[in-house]
Amino acid sequence: MLRNIDYPMNIRFFLVASVNVCLLAPLNAGPSAVPVADSTQLPHSMHTEMKERPKLTVGVRAGDMMGSDNRALQAAVDYVASLGGGTVEIGPGEYLMHDSLHLRAQVTVRGTAGQTILRKARSASSPLMLDGDFGEEQFTVQNAEGFEVGEGVAIWDKNSGGFHTTVARITGRNGNAFSISLPLNADCMVSDGAQAATVFPVVSGYHVEGARVEDLTIEGNKDENVSLNGCRGGGIFLYRCPGAAIERCTVRNYHGDGISFQQCNDVTVLSCVSENNAGLGLHPGSGSQRPIVRKCIARNNGEDGLFLCWRVKQGLFEENILQGNGRFGISIGHKDTDNLLRNNQVRGNHEDGVFFRNESEGMAGNRNRLEDNVIENNGLKQEAAGIRVRGETHDLVFKNNIIRDTRPEGDRKQNVGIRLDEKVGIVTIEGNQVEAARLLADDRKK
Repeated sequence: MLRNIDYPMNIRFFLVASVNVCLLAPLNAGPSAVPVADSTQLPHSMHTEMKERPKLTVGVRAGDMMGSDNRALQAAVDYVASLGGGTVEIGPGEYLMHDSLHLRAQVTVRGTAGQTILRKARSASSPLMLDGDFGEEQFTVQNAEGFEVGEGVAIWDKNSGGFHTTVARITGRNGNAFSISLPLNADCMVSDGAQAATVFPVVSGYHVEGARVEDLTIEGNKDENVSLNGCRGGGIFLYRCPGAAIERCTVRNYHGDGISFQQCNDVTVLSCVSENNAGLGLHPGSGSQRPIVRKCIARNNGEDGLFLCWRVKQGLFEENILQGNGRFGISIGHKDTDNLLRNNQVRGNHEDGVFFRNESEGMAGNRNRLEDNVIENNGLKQEAAGIRVRGETHDLVFKNNIIRDTRPEGDRKQNVGIRLDEKVGIVTIEGNQVEAARLLADDRKK
């Protein structure tokens, strides 16, 4: 019942209109009477999620864009990125890479499995003619042959390796002097052997979120390239790319690491192959949290199959094959803690199967678990242990692993099942099947 109140004219009109609407509405109106649009907007956009997103095809002879080198691929990725993300599909064929394919946020790059090959071009290299100063955005070489505008380039000296190596793009030229897209990360002194070379990751991502790479084959062409260290390079390289995914990719013959990701949280590497690379096979590092590396193969690489670098934490490494690598199958060290490694096959590596590096207590690879792994036939070039723990490492769990050497007796070099150095702390060893001349070499002080 409405009371007879003398409302102003505009309010009286609103009340009458509202009453009329109520009287006209069906008494039994169901939810389908008025369609309700999804009103949940995306986290970083002022619209709801769309069912159709941009997609572009690239091919050597067919596609929305055509070309056979990095420029066509990059143009496609940049165009899709300009629309807010989507998918770039690369058709079969070989694409010659004079610079990285630079990934962009929310863009998926998808090849044709086994048929899309990104081949690293032959590198040029030269000593610097002038010192490259920290923050300078150019370098000057003694021999400019092979250095071209638009190519990728790395600059370093004997004191500026690792993250201090600069990897950039050449943006201009004046004789033997070249401008670059990024400032130098460190002084590169002629007296310390400073040099530049057109080396770079074949696929790279820097500071992008939600990038994906699928079904690509990276041919690193290591015989025609100088080395690039894994902190700044790899066949596939990511730096600060949260949530990135690398799936069903093969990286081979790169003069450096196969797959490297640094300072990247929540990266997934699934069903990839890293083989015959000069450096590490798989290299998660530099504070990467919660990585998942599953069903990958790292074989016949020059150094370790799986190298947990610094501060890799809460990772899951499972169902991988680490085989025939030039140093350790798996290496764990500086602040690499709270990881689970299970159901892996670690076999035929040149030194120890699993190696915990020599670190002080606060910096050691503590609280890691190895479960249900097969660790066999390691020590191709010298006597080895299935698992060796060094430093002041503690609170490890080795459970239900098979540790053995199945080679003919005269060829067996994995003579120790588990070796614990003298400063190692608490280690839980449970349910393992160990076959070795020495099941456990425990050098800890009693």
